[in-house]
Amino acid sequence: MANSSEIKQVIIIRADVKMGRGKIAAQASHASLMSYFAVEKIDSDVASKWLEEGEKKIILKIEGEREMVDLYKRLKSEKIPCVMVIDAGLTEVPPGTKTAIGIGPWYEDKVNKFTAVLKLL
Repeated sequence: MANSSEIKQVIIIRADVKMGRGKIAAQASHASLMSYFAVEKIDSDVASKWLEEGEKKIILKIEGEREMVDLYKRLKSEKIPCVMVIDAGLTEVPPGTKTAIGIGPWYEDKVNKFTAVLKLL
């Protein structure tokens, strides 16, 4: 896939779920790794380029589960690689809580169409 855009990864954390800083860091880490491995399977060139360029990423927040699921579905429908983190419920949140989305690494211009309205965490 030819594209002149820079490559970045976006991690989105649910703002309405009460999580401590450590839990947020863990959920963001899950999202980052899961999403990276998903991209590596579908386009290893994009994954490699992202690693070579310093692993650009940004962490954003989203207000609630409905908004997060809607965004996830829109990303999937546009074939933008993404993953949903669903917590096992072993610590701070109930099992099955959707806590985060990992997007990419993917082409920045394509990702920004969906994430530009979100605020930094």
